[in-house]
Amino acid sequence: MKIVSACLSGVHCRYDCKAQARSSIEEMVRNGEAIPVCPEQMGGLSTPRPPAERIGDKVLTKSGEDVTAQYHQGALEALQIAKLCGAMEALLKSKSPMCGHGKIYDGTFSGNLTEGDGVFAELLKKHGIKITVVD
Repeated sequence: MKIVSACLSGVHCRYDCKAQARSSIEEMVRNGEAIPVCPEQMGGLSTPRPPAERIGDKVLTKSGEDVTAQYHQGALEALQIAKLCGAMEALLKSKSPMCGHGKIYDGTFSGNLTEGDGVFAELLKKHGIKITVVD
Protein backbone atom coordinates (compact mmCIF):
# COMPACT_ATOMS: atom_id res chain seq x y z
CA MET A 1 0.00 0.00 0.00
CA LYS A 2 1.13 3.55 -0.75
CA ILE A 3 -0.02 6.93 0.35
CA VAL A 4 -0.06 9.83 -2.08
CA SER A 5 -0.38 13.59 -1.94
CA ALA A 6 -4.11 14.07 -2.49
CA CYS A 7 -3.53 16.85 -5.03
CA LEU A 8 -1.75 14.30 -7.25
CA SER A 9 -4.85 12.11 -7.25
CA GLY A 10 -7.06 14.93 -8.53
CA VAL A 11 -8.30 16.36 -5.23
CA HIS A 12 -8.52 20.17 -5.37
CA CYS A 13 -6.72 20.69 -2.08
CA ARG A 14 -3.65 22.76 -2.98
CA TYR A 15 -3.29 26.20 -1.43
CA ASP A 16 -4.75 27.68 -4.66
CA CYS A 17 -7.69 25.23 -4.67
CA LYS A 18 -6.27 23.37 -7.65
CA ALA A 19 -5.15 19.80 -8.20
CA GLN A 20 -1.97 18.48 -9.80
CA ALA A 21 -3.57 15.26 -11.04
CA ARG A 22 -1.43 12.49 -12.50
CA SER A 23 -3.38 9.79 -14.31
CA SER A 24 -1.12 7.01 -13.01
CA ILE A 25 -1.75 8.09 -9.41
CA GLU A 26 -5.50 8.49 -9.98
CA GLU A 27 -5.47 4.92 -11.31
CA MET A 28 -3.60 3.65 -8.22
CA VAL A 29 -6.22 5.23 -5.97
CA ARG A 30 -9.10 3.82 -8.04
CA ASN A 31 -7.53 0.36 -7.86
CA GLY A 32 -7.10 0.52 -4.08
CA GLU A 33 -3.30 0.57 -4.31
CA ALA A 34 -2.91 4.02 -2.75
CA ILE A 35 -4.64 6.27 -0.26
CA PRO A 36 -4.68 10.05 -0.83
CA VAL A 37 -3.90 12.39 2.06
CA CYS A 38 -3.68 16.17 2.32
CA PRO A 39 -1.71 16.92 5.49
CA GLU A 40 -2.38 20.66 5.23
CA GLN A 41 -6.13 20.12 5.38
CA MET A 42 -5.67 17.47 8.07
CA GLY A 43 -3.85 20.09 10.13
CA GLY A 44 -6.85 22.39 9.97
CA LEU A 45 -5.80 24.72 7.17
CA SER A 46 -8.47 25.88 4.74
CA THR A 47 -8.60 25.49 0.99
CA PRO A 48 -7.89 27.89 -0.56
CA ARG A 49 -5.23 29.22 1.82
CA PRO A 50 -2.31 31.64 1.60
CA PRO A 51 0.85 30.13 0.10
CA ALA A 52 3.41 29.04 2.68
CA GLU A 53 7.07 28.10 2.61
CA ARG A 54 9.40 26.42 5.08
CA ILE A 55 12.15 28.49 6.63
CA GLY A 56 14.26 26.31 8.90
CA ASP A 57 11.92 24.71 11.43
CA LYS A 58 9.09 27.16 10.78
CA VAL A 59 6.44 27.32 8.08
CA LEU A 60 5.27 30.85 7.30
CA THR A 61 2.67 32.21 4.90
CA LYS A 62 3.61 34.88 2.42
CA SER A 63 2.19 37.50 4.83
CA GLY A 64 4.30 36.13 7.71
CA GLU A 65 1.66 34.12 9.60
CA ASP A 66 3.23 31.17 11.41
CA VAL A 67 1.41 27.96 10.41
CA THR A 68 4.06 25.60 11.78
CA ALA A 69 1.70 24.03 14.35
CA GLN A 70 -0.91 23.21 11.69
CA TYR A 71 1.75 21.67 9.46
CA HIS A 72 3.06 19.48 12.28
CA GLN A 73 -0.45 18.41 13.31
CA GLY A 74 -1.39 17.55 9.74
CA ALA A 75 1.83 15.59 9.22
CA LEU A 76 1.12 13.56 12.36
CA GLU A 77 -2.45 12.81 11.25
CA ALA A 78 -1.31 11.76 7.76
CA LEU A 79 1.42 9.59 9.30
CA GLN A 80 -1.26 7.84 11.35
CA ILE A 81 -3.11 6.98 8.14
CA ALA A 82 0.12 5.69 6.60
CA LYS A 83 0.68 3.46 9.63
CA LEU A 84 -2.91 2.21 9.70
CA CYS A 85 -2.79 1.10 6.09
CA GLY A 86 0.74 -0.31 6.32
CA ALA A 87 2.15 2.10 3.74
CA MET A 88 5.78 1.47 2.91
CA GLU A 89 6.03 4.18 0.25
CA ALA A 90 4.70 7.68 -0.29
CA LEU A 91 4.33 9.47 -3.62
CA LEU A 92 4.59 13.14 -2.72
CA LYS A 93 4.31 16.46 -4.56
CA SER A 94 7.69 18.03 -5.17
CA LYS A 95 8.90 21.33 -3.70
CA SER A 96 6.06 21.64 -1.19
CA PRO A 97 6.72 22.84 2.39
CA MET A 98 4.72 19.80 3.50
CA CYS A 99 5.43 17.07 0.95
CA GLY A 100 8.60 18.17 -0.83
CA HIS A 101 11.64 15.91 -0.56
CA GLY A 102 15.23 16.84 -1.37
CA LYS A 103 14.40 20.31 -2.69
CA ILE A 104 11.80 22.73 -1.35
CA TYR A 105 11.03 26.39 -1.90
CA ASP A 106 13.52 28.52 0.04
CA GLY A 107 11.12 30.73 2.01
CA THR A 108 11.52 33.87 -0.10
CA PHE A 109 8.41 33.23 -2.22
CA SER A 110 10.56 33.86 -5.30
CA GLY A 111 10.44 30.35 -6.78
CA ASN A 112 13.99 29.59 -5.66
CA LEU A 113 14.73 26.13 -4.28
CA THR A 114 16.95 24.97 -1.44
CA GLU A 115 18.04 21.60 -0.08
CA GLY A 116 15.53 20.23 2.38
CA ASP A 117 12.34 18.32 3.05
CA GLY A 118 8.80 19.34 3.80
CA VAL A 119 7.35 18.67 7.24
CA PHE A 120 5.48 15.50 6.22
CA ALA A 121 8.33 14.12 4.11
CA GLU A 122 10.73 14.63 7.01
CA LEU A 123 8.39 12.76 9.36
CA LEU A 124 7.90 9.88 6.93
CA LYS A 125 11.67 9.48 6.56
CA LYS A 126 12.02 9.25 10.35
CA HIS A 127 9.52 6.38 10.26
CA GLY A 128 11.26 4.48 7.48
CA ILE A 129 8.70 5.14 4.75
CA LYS A 130 10.23 5.46 1.28
CA ILE A 131 9.49 8.71 -0.51
CA THR A 132 9.15 9.13 -4.25
CA VAL A 133 8.88 12.73 -5.45
CA VAL A 134 6.42 13.54 -8.22
CA ASP A 135 6.95 16.77 -10.18
